Amino acid sequence: MKEILYSSTRGGERGLTASQAILRGLAADGGLFMPGEIPAFDFDLETLIGKSYQETAYAVMRLFLTDYTEEELKACIAGAYDAKFDTPEMAPLVKADGAYYLELFHGKTIAFKDMALSILPYLMTTAARKNGVTNKIEILTATSGDTGKAAMAGFADVPGTGIIVFFPKGGVSRFQELQMVTQKGENTAVVALHGNFDDAQTGVKEIFGDKAFNAMLAEHQIQLSSANSINIGRLVPQVVYYVWAYLKLRENGEIAEGEKINVCVPTGNFGNILAAYFAKHCGLPVDKLICASNDNNVLTDFFNTGVYDKNRDFMITTSPSMDILVSSNLERLLYLASGCDTAEDRVLMRLLKETGKYRIPQKMRDAMVDFRGGCAVQEEVAARIRDLYEKSGYVIDTHTGVASAVYEKYRKETGDETKTVIASTASPFKFSRAVMSAIQGDVSGLDDWEVIDLLSEKAGIPIPPAVEEIRTAEVRHRTECDPDKMEETVAKLLGI
Repeated sequence: MKEILYSSTRGGERGLTASQAILRGLAADGGLFMPGEIPAFDFDLETLIGKSYQETAYAVMRLFLTDYTEEELKACIAGAYDAKFDTPEMAPLVKADGAYYLELFHGKTIAFKDMALSILPYLMTTAARKNGVTNKIEILTATSGDTGKAAMAGFADVPGTGIIVFFPKGGVSRFQELQMVTQKGENTAVVALHGNFDDAQTGVKEIFGDKAFNAMLAEHQIQLSSANSINIGRLVPQVVYYVWAYLKLRENGEIAEGEKINVCVPTGNFGNILAAYFAKHCGLPVDKLICASNDNNVLTDFFNTGVYDKNRDFMITTSPSMDILVSSNLERLLYLASGCDTAEDRVLMRLLKETGKYRIPQKMRDAMVDFRGGCAVQEEVAARIRDLYEKSGYVIDTHTGVASAVYEKYRKETGDETKTVIASTASPFKFSRAVMSAIQGDVSGLDDWEVIDLLSEKAGIPIPPAVEEIRTAEVRHRTECDPDKMEETVAKLLGI
């Protein structure tokens, strides 16, 4: 099997092994690590039909993580994908109203981040051993709602690690906030930022790029890494579940061998849909990648015009994990579309930083023909949640609602009836008030827990343990800060 090495999209670092790239998280030049090539499947997909998720994960991930031994990688997979998932299949595929919903929310934190984040601590601690790292690894992460909880749940009390999460105060759902501020673990810290997600994400990247600050950390035997999807160790596991979805369609007789499918993904930071793009280029029979945005439709405009422009109002919506105007993982697609031209990537990223916008040349647009952008505003999302429930009895969350609404628009506009997998990224219980408002109307007279109980009754499904445990959980994290105090706050939390 060919060795895959990783380099920065901006050209500053080259030739890192997978374990080194995972340890680093973000390149020193601010770029993101990318494989020297996207490896092709070296197996016949048909041979994986009926295999377990764990077996599928190993077949796919070993192609990217080539410096992990078979024993190491299988141990990481076994540790991550175990009884913490509340369904035997881990990621069930549910057919409703002409589409296939890939339920990625059956882990400990009832969001799709569990699928990729639950394995990251295992990949990272294995990487530390492989590379002789004795420093404490401090995970520094910005979250728009779900990554923070999933990362903390994964890294809580893992020896040799710590984690600090920044989330936008008032910019996540009440349930998401409670999930984070009640998180246990002596090595966990949560900070409510007086700003939006883009402020948090920019601040984290600046801390990674501050050489003096990182040198000070090194003196205290601490090194930073990331659990965001900017870490290639987050992105690779996400490739697996698109392969899994395809295999389930084959196993269930929904598609013929080699038949192409479409994938529709509710998109914020662009990692999830990029993983589907990786899967396609590995050899998965995928046609269109439908990038679904909410009211913050910067990606829709980008795919329609070739212009990325973040200079617009930041909208706080009922799908907060998608309330993002700077989609970090898009840089990886730009890099691929430019023919891996690091100079071109540096120019575009400089323009984004200095002016908030850039335009890509036609040759790069031509390289992105696999993608179709679409958006749905909150009223359309609520209407789609209600319509799907009335037609099928199936209940989806607000983020999945964005994707479902965008897919319905796409199908009507194009007439494309290709079988389509919609990434269902969170349990409806995570956004119960918005979901119940969509299905039933005004629920303002009910408290949060009454709404959750009502949702359970309407959906005909039990309340997940991850929800029940929040009812009586103690708030453990109360730190807040302004965006210009993030580095200072990190130092204080680390006691330096």
